[in-house]
Amino acid sequence: MSNQIEPEPAGYAQWASWIASDADNETFVFRKFDGLSAVNLLYLQSEMLEIEAELKQMNRDATGSPNMRLLDATRTWESLVEQCKERQTYTNFEEQQAYNDAKKRMQLVLKLRSTVKEYQNALLLQSRISQLPAPNGRVLGALRQMFTEKGFPFIDGKASGYLNEKKDLVALKQPTGDALSNYLRKALAVQTPEADGLPRIGRFDESRITKWVNVITILVAAIFLIGPILALYYAPNLPAKLTLIAVFTAGFAASIALITNARRPEIFAGTATYAAVLVVFISNGDLPST
Repeated sequence: MSNQIEPEPAGYAQWASWIASDADNETFVFRKFDGLSAVNLLYLQSEMLEIEAELKQMNRDATGSPNMRLLDATRTWESLVEQCKERQTYTNFEEQQAYNDAKKRMQLVLKLRSTVKEYQNALLLQSRISQLPAPNGRVLGALRQMFTEKGFPFIDGKASGYLNEKKDLVALKQPTGDALSNYLRKALAVQTPEADGLPRIGRFDESRITKWVNVITILVAAIFLIGPILALYYAPNLPAKLTLIAVFTAGFAASIALITNARRPEIFAGTATYAAVLVVFISNGDLPST
């Protein structure tokens, strides 16, 4: 029996295969549909407002009614449950009224229970989605290039333009954004040959990038710790030492900005601390005493 060659995937299967082929999962970029999410939240909010208004009205009616059973149902859960039980006959109008009101109230409470859960879950989910980062420009550019590499999009129809909605795209995994990591990703990217009908693309191993960044970070840390000690020790005079402090401090600030994700306040605080340590080092015996 001859071996049958399995046909290559096409359409959604092929595009999904290419997305999943990225070991770092950076290609998991999708629409978040902020507009539709806002519409959904507004409708849920309106439904909650309707339930709130209806419940308030029922409470006002019960408070102003001479039928004490209605008031009792607003104060005691057991009374509400008991009044919801349908009877074959009712001895008077108040008993019938209590049953109708309790039944309506219970249905409203159950509706509230499910609606508020749906509404709050939607709020929490939207809050988490809003914190997802936008796709990296490098990743988005590669996705757009690959999506139409064959001269036509992998998937057609309304979904064919989903990568063009830049403001509505989210990345499920965001790579480290420091300048050194981004440079190494470009420098160490390797072009992979075509396979299974998929186009060529430059790929890199994120774990390898992390190792290189760690090695460089250790070397830079050693330079800015050992270097100033040796340089200041052999500096001939105070002006030379102050110049060295300025140079090492500026280099330290630049290294933090390039190889870490530190924010501006953190860079400023770290640099100030570093400069203070160097000043203390030379003040122990080199600055004139007062």
